[in-house]
Amino acid sequence: MDKKAAEIEIKKLRSEINLHNYRYYALDSPAVTDAEYDRLMRRLEVLEEKFPGLVTLDSPTQRVGAAPLEEFGTVKHTIPMLSLNNALTMEEAVEFDERVKRNLKMPPDEDIEYAAEPKMDGLAVELVYEDGIFIKGSTRGDGVIGEDVTQNLRTIRSIPLTLGAHETCFINPNSPSLYPLPGGERNKENKKARTAAKGFIPKYLEVRGEVFLPLKSFKKLNKEREAAGEPPFANPRNAAAGSLRQLDAHITVKRPLDIFCYGIGSVEGAAFKTHFETLEYIKALGLKVNPFARLVKGSDGISKYHNEMEQRREGLGYELDGVVMKVNSLELQTRLGILTRSPRWALAYKFAPKQEATIVKNIIVGVGRTGALTPVAVLEPIEVGGVTIERATLHNQDEVDRKDVRAGDSVVVQRAGDVIPEVAYVIKEKRPHGTRPFKMPSACPVCGSAVEKIGAIHFCTGGLSCPAQIKETIAHFASKRAMDIDGLGGSHVEQFVDMGLIKDVADIYYLKKADLLKLERWAEKSADNLLAAIEKSKQPSLDRLIFALGIHGVGEHMAKVLANEFGSIDAIIGAKEDELLATHEIGPETAQSVIDFFKEKHNLAVIEKLKKAGVEFKKAEMTKKGKFAGLTFLFTGSLNAFSRDEAKDLVEAAGGVAAESVSKKLDYVVVGQEPGSKYEKAKKLGLKIIDEEEFKKMTGVLRTAKGKEDTLP
Repeated sequence: MDKKAAEIEIKKLRSEINLHNYRYYALDSPAVTDAEYDRLMRRLEVLEEKFPGLVTLDSPTQRVGAAPLEEFGTVKHTIPMLSLNNALTMEEAVEFDERVKRNLKMPPDEDIEYAAEPKMDGLAVELVYEDGIFIKGSTRGDGVIGEDVTQNLRTIRSIPLTLGAHETCFINPNSPSLYPLPGGERNKENKKARTAAKGFIPKYLEVRGEVFLPLKSFKKLNKEREAAGEPPFANPRNAAAGSLRQLDAHITVKRPLDIFCYGIGSVEGAAFKTHFETLEYIKALGLKVNPFARLVKGSDGISKYHNEMEQRREGLGYELDGVVMKVNSLELQTRLGILTRSPRWALAYKFAPKQEATIVKNIIVGVGRTGALTPVAVLEPIEVGGVTIERATLHNQDEVDRKDVRAGDSVVVQRAGDVIPEVAYVIKEKRPHGTRPFKMPSACPVCGSAVEKIGAIHFCTGGLSCPAQIKETIAHFASKRAMDIDGLGGSHVEQFVDMGLIKDVADIYYLKKADLLKLERWAEKSADNLLAAIEKSKQPSLDRLIFALGIHGVGEHMAKVLANEFGSIDAIIGAKEDELLATHEIGPETAQSVIDFFKEKHNLAVIEKLKKAGVEFKKAEMTKKGKFAGLTFLFTGSLNAFSRDEAKDLVEAAGGVAAESVSKKLDYVVVGQEPGSKYEKAKKLGLKIIDEEEFKKMTGVLRTAKGKEDTLP
């Protein structure tokens, strides 16, 4: 066979395989047997092996093949992936509907049309297509920046590598809709479909979806893990998240993940009037949309849909924890707008948690990666919603006291959000004699350091050296916003700690090349690069170093406050409570947290170790120059042209201070959309209040909401 004939057959095979993938994974309606499918795939593999120049990225054979990653990269979402406000009762759902109508100034008796969809209990992701080819995929992350998991998403068969390749639908030019053609027959209508689809593929498309693990696959995976002596996953969501975040895609492909797509981000080459049109559009392109998505009217429609899906949930084969309601009209969505992290036009209406009764055998204390101590109820094993529960969180001492949970009690356990097991309440009529109230320990059960209560939470003050916190502490210390040690990501931290090379953050600066080369997947170049990055990090600014130490309650902003006020690490270590409280923006909790951190001998020993390693604890520059020198700003509400961090950076770059709390020391309060209680407090104090436009004029930066930037004359 010559190359031209091979090219024709390869194209035909890919088209057939894409069609069968779509029918099997998206429509659940296979047209061939597994053996026939395998023969088609094998023939394609043979031809591509013989003619490697004809292999393309979107070929069905290319779902897996890349070498394991050392760590995930990051992806900034073009449009933030927002979280949703929750409703737990019908009353709250009705309030949402009424609030939408009030904000739109609609008559109370007029019904809003909502796009209703099942709320999947999985992991939110974004898929990016250019000219119909899947090029990148990422997790939701914090909504703005996610992890690049492209390789792993390519292993999911229900994610098409090429849009429109299934060729089983055509597009109504007036309203994008899906019209399946019977049996994928090669008739005139199918030819018409392919012609229409070619002109319908967008130049650029971001698709949002939820990756999940079907319950049948979840149970099978846990049986395999138990047989191999590995701990089972707690629930399908954890299993899906763990599978998608594997650094080796060859592991992910063995776990049959699935996806339902629920919307789009940025798009070029298509326009829509309603959210439901976007669902029909992405479905027409070959992406999988939940078949239970539909349109409903008003609060009655919300209630009926919620009840229907709650009754169906047990037989669906995948986990739901509620339903999602979105105002269908995109024009109305724009008018309603968004809050800081959630849209006003959408609601997650949760299902009631599943509950069962059992007995508390004991109450133990776990130490989290941030040092937070959490009381945990050890239970007589009980099955809740198909999952065996042996432990349940009690959250904190205040919650234990409020519910009065004791060892020996009979309790009702529920899965909060159908995921995290918790004690709902105690059946006090069944309480045995002689039980005692639970009290948190005064010393960390892991490292023995003192325990301090900050707000409602008890914290281990061991910080830099507590084994329970060490991996998270090191990862934070090395992160970009802290010491910025390029190449020291989560997987490497895990490896170094597990191998005993790092026991605290200071040990980073004592790593030797010979030690690195003994480890798996480390070569000369990667070892040299990491050691160079470590050396480069030895001269941080004081505020970065303070932030890197991970003092509870001391974020980037508070680290700058401490650096500017005290000027050196030794001055902060020696600061008295009254000196800290005299500093603008430092309250009692933060002051106590700083004192407790530097009171611990472990932490002081690590700081001395850092100094001996050559890390410079430079004094902060106390002189401030610029147009905002001596001025303090506070921001409240959502800004259109800047993110909150960008606005603060502008102020600080011009020599000013960006405050976090309201006080008489403020010079300007910049108010955006939907300002909170800080705005009301500022008005009561008679502070100078300006809007975003006035702030832009003061900075001299002319910037639109789309990010275009210039300077004012």
